[in-house]
Amino acid sequence: MNEQAGAKMTAKTPVEPLVKVIAVIATLGGLLFGYDTGVIAGALLFMKHDLHLTPLTTGLVTSSLILGSAFGAIVAGRIADRFGRKKVILIMAVIFMAGSLGCATAPNAHIMILCRFILGLAVGAAAAIVPVYIAEIVPANRRWQFVTLQELMLVSGQLLAYTSNAAINEVWGGEATWRWMLGIACVPAVVMWVGMLFLPDTPRWYAMHGRFSEARDVLERTRHSRFVEREMAEIRKAAAQKGERHSRRKKTISTWMKRLVLLGIGVAMLQQLSGVNTIMFYAPTMLQSTGMGTNAALFATIGNGAISVIMTFVGIMLLSKIGRRPLLMIGQMGCTSMLLIIGALSYFMPETVNGEPNMLRSYMILGGMLLFLCFQQAALSPVTWLLLSEMFPQRIRGRANGISVFAMQMTNFTITLSFPMLLQAIGLSMSFFVFAAVGIAGGIFVVLFAPETQGKSLEQLEKHFKKHFSDDTPPASQTPAA
Repeated sequence: MNEQAGAKMTAKTPVEPLVKVIAVIATLGGLLFGYDTGVIAGALLFMKHDLHLTPLTTGLVTSSLILGSAFGAIVAGRIADRFGRKKVILIMAVIFMAGSLGCATAPNAHIMILCRFILGLAVGAAAAIVPVYIAEIVPANRRWQFVTLQELMLVSGQLLAYTSNAAINEVWGGEATWRWMLGIACVPAVVMWVGMLFLPDTPRWYAMHGRFSEARDVLERTRHSRFVEREMAEIRKAAAQKGERHSRRKKTISTWMKRLVLLGIGVAMLQQLSGVNTIMFYAPTMLQSTGMGTNAALFATIGNGAISVIMTFVGIMLLSKIGRRPLLMIGQMGCTSMLLIIGALSYFMPETVNGEPNMLRSYMILGGMLLFLCFQQAALSPVTWLLLSEMFPQRIRGRANGISVFAMQMTNFTITLSFPMLLQAIGLSMSFFVFAAVGIAGGIFVVLFAPETQGKSLEQLEKHFKKHFSDDTPPASQTPAA
């Protein structure tokens, strides 16, 4: 069967109920990822008094989770390639539980920073492995839909965090409310751990380790019967080309794979260089600095979460109609434009009117943040996670995705740590102008190097990238893999 015929056949592949169950349970990791990164935005308003935080320790408390996630991603990638995607997700759920309890009971800033780092290990594993797990287990024609479910769960977790922050403060109030905000993340972690006990690993991981009968069993449970043989043959062929399991592990990574990993690192870093997490983590702090009260800042931040969820749905729909590369361009250009607008609003509008805070300025800055998130969550973020789950070859998929997410999270860590001090040193407007300048450079990167992966199975994409990166053709000239 030729590739065109295979693609047409794949396009008609139905989705079995088990695939939907797998996707929902696995992406609870994304929900926890989003909750644990988003909850700190509101918790900081209370924690800074209870734990006596300075701008430096504020940055460390916020960014220690991101630092942990960088190392969690790169370690989880290697473990997942060797021991399985499922085992990593089970371990990740236990770390989510332990880390959440540790953060909720931390007696001082030092313990909080340590527990946030430990929690970050699970966040990084979720970012690196859950999209790979889903991409390897769902039919090719629905990969875009189920992998981007991870992004939807992530932003839903952030919305849940913002909403619960405001609700907990409204019901209980007081300086200790942050402990409840951080502790309730244990609940979805327990659900994910129990659910994953009953789910299989991916057919491609089984095949990579020579366990073809188990690979076939998973395909039979997750595919319509008439598609099992074709996909199994494709997986066997891909595994056979890599040789025996022992030689695969010792084989030197090819030059084309290294080039592809470098491209993945660039794509991953691009998502964070937009400055998105300065808005997701520090929105209440920034809005407070413009004159909003604590309650108003917390409730306004719910708008960030709601827009993120709505626009992620929009992004999922757009992915079925627009290619990965065009959508990435739209997202990058839109985010950069909004950063310039936010910077201009905060620079040119007066901070006070008749001696009172200029609330029009506050709400216009909030509006700029919401428009920024429209482009980020409808285009830039979902395309990034989808590309990273698709573009790497089978043999190094876990490690390569882990390395890319490591680079993403180290970028995130650097920005998150430095932003409170940057805000204090140069102010709100200049901070956004700095991110806008970086965004312009990111737009050039997208135009020159962003790949297109729509419409191919993972095995077909591997052939495409091997052919492209094995010669001297620069990435800008690669044709869409459709």
